[in-house]
Order: sequence, then structure tokens, then C-alpha cells
Amino acid sequence: MNSIKIDNFIKIRSILDIEGIGIIKLLRLIEVFGSIDNLFNSDNVKLRLTEILNSDLTNKVTNTIHNFDSIKVKYKREIENLIKLNVEVITYWDENYPQQLKNIFYPPIILYVLGNLSEKDEQSISIVGTRRNTDYGKSITNYFSSELAKQNITIVSGMARGIDSVAHKAAIKANGRTIAIIGSGLDNIYPPENKTLFENIIENGVVISEFPLGTKPDAQNFPKRNRIIAGFSLGTLVVETRENGGAMQTAKFAFDQNKDVFAIPGNITSEQSKGTNILIQRNGAKLVFEPNDILLELELKLNPIIAKTIHKPTIDLSLFEQKTYSVLEDLPKQIDKIAIDSKLSISDTLVNLLTLEFKGLIQQLPGKQFKKI
Repeated sequence: MNSIKIDNFIKIRSILDIEGIGIIKLLRLIEVFGSIDNLFNSDNVKLRLTEILNSDLTNKVTNTIHNFDSIKVKYKREIENLIKLNVEVITYWDENYPQQLKNIFYPPIILYVLGNLSEKDEQSISIVGTRRNTDYGKSITNYFSSELAKQNITIVSGMARGIDSVAHKAAIKANGRTIAIIGSGLDNIYPPENKTLFENIIENGVVISEFPLGTKPDAQNFPKRNRIIAGFSLGTLVVETRENGGAMQTAKFAFDQNKDVFAIPGNITSEQSKGTNILIQRNGAKLVFEPNDILLELELKLNPIIAKTIHKPTIDLSLFEQKTYSVLEDLPKQIDKIAIDSKLSISDTLVNLLTLEFKGLIQQLPGKQFKKI
């Protein structure tokens, strides 16, 4: 890091380290002042005029600005360690900050990065799941991760035990890119048995954390980590998870961020599949059987070059399914209109539409509307 970047980093860190100053307040302050430098050239009066901070926080920020030269000293060891470990520091206002993260609520202000980000990473899918996977979950994760990686889709996960680790390893084995977003500092590898995987990910992608060096993998860090996993990706695939598992948090973040959520159906008697089955049944996650289901769903969001490589399988349709499909269009059509045009009853039309949706040929939209994919 050059001296200017180090100075900006310390300024941002010193403001964020003030208790009561969170992501949103800092973003609003920089929006008003234009840059972190302009903020540090302000005074108590100007800060009060923004009406962003209360009196106590205004005084704390003013004190940090006035005593910045002495405050810088406490970050000296951290800067030395960042340089020693070859960690790249990317802030929200840097040109190479991932654009997809700017579009989420509570975007991480600082990213600590080992490895190299690529433009290819804009085309990514997160694969998440339980730490206690079944053989079925491992097999499915290997299949989806490797096939998506072969299509130049970057695989994003959290480097946890279980499904996460399987997803990273499968992407690497397929000579693809993978990104691990972790819930600790980059100098605290967790779980410790993933040290080799950690190093392999850096060689084949990136390890990212929003937590400073020295941060331990405490439980409260992982929900924060999960919002970034969801935010970094075009969509999230949940392979196996318990009803209250961390992967359910990631799926919720993806829903909240208006991202696609995909889920693998599982044994209804298996605790590890309870979460995925609930996502499909209650939350509107898209049931997927093979990687092409995801690629076809995301086709419009992906680079056309990738979309051209997707194999669209020929699907056998019954006479009534063909009849229903033939009256659908690229624009949404309400179920009553579909039934009239196909000369079928509402109940028969609904059954056919659900079957066509399972086969990946159509998409259901709010208000019982359907359209061709």
C-alpha cells in the first residue's frame, strides 16, 4: 500500500472504530462531504450541520479528526502485518471495489483480500449448506460446483466445514475460480484444518474478509459474513441445511437482496434437507435438479458468450403440457387467460403449468401469471 492509501485506510478505520458509528452513518457522512479527506478537513460546526450524528458522536468524530496524528500510531502494527501478509485493502470508494456489493444494504466498508479479484467474478454463484452434510449432499455439491465452474461461473462460499469446503474443492479441481468469504481475520484460518484449502483458494481465486487482522471466528461474525456471500453472487444455491442453519440466513439475505435462491430437494425424513425443502415449499426458492437449471434461470443476467455454451435439453411433454405451453408467450399471461386459450379447465391448466415450471420451461410470477423462459 502506498502512503496515501494507508492514510485513507486509517482515517476510515478510525471513524468506524468509534462506538455508535456504523456503516450507514459513515456512508452518509462521505456522501455529504464528498471524500474521507474532506470529512477530516471539517470541524464540529460542519458536522453538526449535517444532522447525521448526535452531539456525543459529533464530539467523538471531531476529537478523532483533531488527534489523528497520534491515533495513527495505534494502527502501525496492523499496517505492518497487512504488508507482511500481502493483504490488499479495498474500501467502498476504491475503483476495484466489487460493484455487486455496492447494491446491498449494509455493504462492507473495508474488504481485506488475499488473491486477485477478476471481472469474471461478477458472474458467480454461491453454494452453501450444512457443516454436517450427508454423502448425498457431498455428491450433489461436487456435481453442481464442478459443472458451474466449467462454465466459467465463479463459486462463492464461506470455507466452513461441510458443503462450503466441498464446493470450493470441486471448483478448484475443475480448474475454475472460487471465492471464500470468511468470518474472521485473514490471519485466523477457520476451521484450522482448512489451511491447505485456504492456500489453494488464494491460488485459484480470492479469500475475502471484512474483519481486521486478529479477529477471531466468533459466532456473531457469521451472519455478517453470510450477507456478503449472498451479495457477491448472482444467486445462491442451498444444498443441505437444517431448518435453522446458517445457510438459511444466507438464503434470507439473498431474498432480501432480490437475488435468485435455488435449493436441492432432499429426503423429507432427513434433518439436513429440512431447510431446503422448506425453502422450496414456503419461501419460493427454485427447485433445481441439475446445473443447467441454474444457468438457464440466470441466462439473461450472464454474459451472452456464456449463455451460448449452455446446453438446453430436449424435454418430452405430454399432449396437454404441449397445449398449455403453446399458448404461453415471453410476456406474462394470467392463468385464466391461459386456460381460455388452451381450452382446458383452470385446475388442469394449473397442473400443467406447475409441471412445465418443474421442467424449467416457464416461470411463475406474482398474481398467478406465467411466461416462457
